Amino acid sequence: MSPLPRRAAALLPGLALLLGLAEAAQAGQLPALAADWPRADWLLLGEEHDALAHQQLSAEVVDRLAAQGRLAALALEMVEAGRSSSGLPREADEARVREALAWNDKGWPWTHYGRIVMAAVRAGVPVHGANLPRSRMREAMGDATLDGRVPEGLRARLQDDVRAHHCDLLPSAQLPGMTRIQIARDLAMADTLVRLREPGKVVLLVAGNYHVDQRLGVPLHLPRDGRTESVRMAAGQPADALPPEGYDRLWPTPALDRPADPCAELRAPRG
Repeated sequence: MSPLPRRAAALLPGLALLLGLAEAAQAGQLPALAADWPRADWLLLGEEHDALAHQQLSAEVVDRLAAQGRLAALALEMVEAGRSSSGLPREADEARVREALAWNDKGWPWTHYGRIVMAAVRAGVPVHGANLPRSRMREAMGDATLDGRVPEGLRARLQDDVRAHHCDLLPSAQLPGMTRIQIARDLAMADTLVRLREPGKVVLLVAGNYHVDQRLGVPLHLPRDGRTESVRMAAGQPADALPPEGYDRLWPTPALDRPADPCAELRAPRG
C-alpha cells in the first residue's frame, strides 16, 4: 500500500470531525471533541489573521478547555511577551484587560480577538503575551547568534519565505535581519509556552499558521520532553483534506473573498 492510502486510512476516524468543522465554523461552534483532547502540554492553533471563523474557533477551544478545567493559560502572538492579565478578576471589563495587555488595536482589531481573550479572563485563565516586543526587534536584527538557532538549510528556507511574504519587495541586505526577527519571535513564543507549562493541563497558543508549523516555527524551540499538537485552520480547504506536513490536524473553514494576487497592489507603480 502506498504511503498516502495508509495515511488516509489512519485518518478515516477523524474525517467525520473534519467534515463537521467546516459546518461548525459557519455556525461559530466546534463539533463534539473527545473529553481528553488534546493530550498535549502545548496546543498551537494556527490561524489566518483575516478569517473571522478562525478567531471564533479559537474562542470555542478556550471555552471547551476552560470548562473542563484543563486550560493552564492562553498565550497570544498578538500581545508582546511580558504583558499579562494575571491579577485581574474574572469580572474585569474589556478596557482593563486591554490596558493590562497593552492591546494594539491597529495591528490586531479587538473586534476580532476580544472574544478569545475575554473567554479566558471570564474563566479565570490568565492571558499572556508571547510575541517578541517591538523594542527588541532592532537588537534581534543584528544578533548573528540567532542564525545558529536553526539548521542552515532551514534558515535559507525561512529567508526565502520572508522574501515571499513581503512580496519580494525587501532589499536583499535586509533579508538576514528580518529572518532573525522571525526566529526571535518564534523563540519568544516558545519561551513563553515553556514558562507557562503546568503538569496535567494544556497551554494554548493562538498564532499565525506559519508560527505553529512543526517544521519551521515555535515547535522547533520547545523541549522534547513535552508534547505539542499543532492545528492549521485554513479557509477554503475541502472538508476531507488531510493535514499538511507540519501539522497534526487541519480545520477547514469557508473560503474567503480574497484577491488572486495579494501582492499586486503593492507592486503596482505609483502614479
